[in-house]
Amino acid sequence: MTEVLILDASMTLAWLLERTEPAEQQRAVACLQQLPLTETLVPQLWHLEVANVLCQFERRRLLDARAADGFIARLAELPITTDSETPVVRREAIRQLARQHTLSAYEATYLELVLRHQATLATFDRRLADACRAAGGRIFGDSAIHEPHSIY
Repeated sequence: MTEVLILDASMTLAWLLERTEPAEQQRAVACLQQLPLTETLVPQLWHLEVANVLCQFERRRLLDARAADGFIARLAELPITTDSETPVVRREAIRQLARQHTLSAYEATYLELVLRHQATLATFDRRLADACRAAGGRIFGDSAIHEPHSIY
C-alpha cells in the first residue's frame, strides 16, 4: 500500500525559498524527493495559499513574476493530487478539529485530510504539527524512514 502524504504550503514554499535552519531545509529536500514514492494530496485551499504567498513575495520584491510563474509551472509537473472533497462537504469536521485543537479553519483543513486518509503531514507549521501529533497523526521527518538518503 502506498503511503499517503499531505503537503501543506509551508513545506511547498520551502522548495522555492530555503529555510534558514539547515535541518529544516534538509527535510524540505527529502520531502520533495519522497513525492514520487507516495500518493501526495493537497486540499483545494493549498492552491490559494501558495498563490497568495507568491503574490506577497512579489509585492515585497523577494521574487519577480517570472520566478513565481516558473515555480507554479514546476509544481504542476509534480505528482500532487488535489483532494476531490470540497470544503463544504468537510466543513463540520474541519470546524470540530479547529475547535478541539485551537487551529484556524485553514490549518484544520490539513488536519482533517491527514486523519481522513491516515496520512503523514509535511509541514513546517509547528502549531499544526503539534495538533496533528495530538490527534494521532504523523509528521514527515519525525521518523527515520523519511530522512534524506545520500546518493553517494
